[in-house]
Formats: sequence, C-alpha cells, structure tokens
Amino acid sequence: MTRTRKPGRTRSIERVSVELSAVLVAAIGEEPHVLTVTADDGRGQALPSGPLEPQDRTLELGLRAWIAEHAKQPVGYVEQLYTFGDRDRQQKVAPPAVRALSIGYLALVPAASRFDELRAHWHEWYRYFPWEDWRNGEPKGMAAIRRVCRAWIAEGAGNAERDARAARVQGAFGSPKERWNEERVLERYELLYEIGFVSEALRGRRDGDARSHERSSSGEPMLADHRRILATAISRLRGKIKYRPVIFELIPPSFTLSQLQGTVEGLAGIRLHKPNFRRLVASQGLVEPTGDMISDTRGRPARLVRFRRDVMLEHPGLAGRLPVVGHARVRRRH
Repeated sequence: MTRTRKPGRTRSIERVSVELSAVLVAAIGEEPHVLTVTADDGRGQALPSGPLEPQDRTLELGLRAWIAEHAKQPVGYVEQLYTFGDRDRQQKVAPPAVRALSIGYLALVPAASRFDELRAHWHEWYRYFPWEDWRNGEPKGMAAIRRVCRAWIAEGAGNAERDARAARVQGAFGSPKERWNEERVLERYELLYEIGFVSEALRGRRDGDARSHERSSSGEPMLADHRRILATAISRLRGKIKYRPVIFELIPPSFTLSQLQGTVEGLAGIRLHKPNFRRLVASQGLVEPTGDMISDTRGRPARLVRFRRDVMLEHPGLAGRLPVVGHARVRRRH
C-alpha cells in the first residue's frame, strides 16, 4: 500500500529502534511491587528494558530469557501489552533521528529476586499511582485531582465541550452515583496527562507549570513513557484477576485464604467482602487444603491451602466479579 504525502509536508526519513520493556510484578507482604531501574544519567526511575536481540525466536522467549538470566529464576505468567512509540514521550531515549518503539510486557514473578547488577529495586506501584489505592478509604491525592479536574472542565470552550469533559472525568474517576472502576488505571493516567497534572506532561514545555501547586499528589514520575506502560499493565492485571487465576503466580505454593485475599486486595486497590470472597474461591474450586496449619498475625491457627493447577482443565472459562465491600466513590465538593 502506498502512503500519499500531504501537500507541503516534507518527508523525513527516520530509523526505528525496537526494545522490550518489562513490567515485572511481585507481591511482597501482600503489597504489589514493580521492578524499576535507575537511569544511567540519574534522570529517574525506569522499567527494565533492552533491545530486541536478533537471536530471539519470539519476543516472549527473548523476554523470558532476559528475566531468567538476571533474576536467576524462571518467570511465570507473561503477556504482551502494547507497542508504545509516541514521539513526544520519548524524552531522548533515542537520538533525534531514531524513532524509538517499545513493546511492553507484563510478567509475574513468585518472589522478588535481586537484580543488583542492573541497579534495580522493587517499589510499591502505588508510589507512582497514589490515587489508585482505595483500601483505606479515599486516597489523599483525590482532593487535588478533583480541583484540577473542575478547573479543566471550566476551561472548556462552550457548554458542549464542558459537558464532554465532565463526562470523561466522571467515567474515569466515578461520582456519587457511579462507583470507582478499579480497571480504568490507564484511562485515569491519560486524562491526568492531558490535564497537565502529572509531571511527564510538562516535559519540554515553556509556558510554565500552572498546576505545580497540585502535583505533590501526582505520584513519582518515570522516565519517558514508562509510567504509561505501567498504567497499562496495572489495568490489564486488575481485569485479568477476575477471570483467570493469575493471582497464584504471585503467592507461595502454600498460603492462607487471608493471604490470598490480601494479595488480591493489594492488586485491585479495594477491600473485598471476606465471606463472599471465600465463597467465590470455594465455588470455583480454586484451592485445596494441604493438611498443615500456621499461626496468623494474631497467633491464631490458620489452615494452609494450595492452588489446584488442574482447575483450568475443569473450568477453562473461570469468571466472576470481585466481591467488593462497598462502592468507592469520589465525593463531590463545591
């Protein structure tokens, strides 16, 4: 297919570089952590990434080989996310004449291995998205988000645009009548990027930072578009845990039901109704007792269980909504 050029548009020839970016997720003490590396020039944190090697037969095999080499352990669940290549979000990750494409992957590891040679560290992912954790009520940063969203809506040119902006905000962040949807992580980040609330949106701008007084609640920025890749991974994983038992890739071989629920709550950023959660696990036949007991945090004995690996053969279409304690909503303030 021949691509026609628009009149008056000069044609520029760019080289393209392709790299793999990995969102490695581990649960540490039931809290979701992501592996980040320190940029060579000290510009900030980034996701582990590297060039696509010619000897890799497939992208996934290349990623698995990289993780096995550096983590000294096999990786469990791996899923390709998306190909990222926005020009204005490259932030000099490649020379100006090179268009950098990054193929993002989500990978789940059962333990937080050390990556000392890469200057890599595990961090809770809520340090990058503080507004996504509703387990203990409304996050602290939501008040600032409401303010910048109201200001952005008011800046709309005409009633139609203001109504459209209000609908986008309501869909992303919920309202008194519409509950918080934990899966819309990427949608929320993209909206906050457009508004100018997150630091990445202000790189290279010369018009000042009109919302700098609000950005203390915007989370820690990442190199280039890596926070966007991370948001994509969190959205995907939060949706995936509802219909595939990928949660068991993140926990030990034997565990208590409380540990299982705590890990799911950590990933989803919401509290779950304990009796209903246990009924859901039991109805799907996801676990079986090991015959062993362990003392919980209060010293009471708790039964250890393990994941039934053959459950996917019996029920390949597992699905079910998470039994949420209550609907998290964004309160409307005037």
